[in-house]
Amino acid sequence: MTIPSFTVCIGNARLYLGDAYAILPTLGRFDRLVMDPQYEFDNSGGGEYRAARGASDQIVEEGLDQGFDHTIINSLLFDAVVVFCHNDQLPKLLPYLDGNYHRTVVAFWAKPNPPPHRNKHYLADTEPYIHAWNRGHEPVGAHHDMHRFITAGSQPSKLYGHPTVKPEVVMDKIMTNVGGQSVCDPFMGTGSTGVAAIKAGKTFVGIEKNEKHFHTAVARIKEAHARQQEAA
Repeated sequence: MTIPSFTVCIGNARLYLGDAYAILPTLGRFDRLVMDPQYEFDNSGGGEYRAARGASDQIVEEGLDQGFDHTIINSLLFDAVVVFCHNDQLPKLLPYLDGNYHRTVVAFWAKPNPPPHRNKHYLADTEPYIHAWNRGHEPVGAHHDMHRFITAGSQPSKLYGHPTVKPEVVMDKIMTNVGGQSVCDPFMGTGSTGVAAIKAGKTFVGIEKNEKHFHTAVARIKEAHARQQEAA
């Protein structure tokens, strides 16, 4: 058993600093896995935008363009899963999920401010996420909410020092639709999934290997927990 290098407990949240591939198998079952893992895509190009913003270079420096091991998603341990991904990952990721879960759906959120990286590809003005579930763990929510196509600007990397932070409105909708009570994000980043889980009254476990991002997540989740306590 691999021991995480650091653990923080905040209300109903437990945050682990360490390697998700080593830690996650030791944690048992969760109702839902909601994650924004490493994408796999060509992150070259960008010209003046790349030089001015710096987020694209940070993605490469942190290895966030190298993809992830699909086997971290275990349908025996997670009754439903939401996975953000690049559209280049769909051809391999969808068959894996379809072979392990009862139903699989591809949804999208729209970005009015996408980075201008095309690289002989489509502009990334929409970003997919996959929701897969076993029988009895179907999506929940009002009809109009379930089918709502979210438009939300990408978060600037300087906000939390991370190049791929998901907007709160996107995570709040997903957290409502996945149902369940316990949520795990093995690639926690700066804690957007955890903040949404706390706002939704769920139990959360997050894992992050980058120490800087981990401490940002701790601060954000502490703040979210404090707001929930004040509202109670």
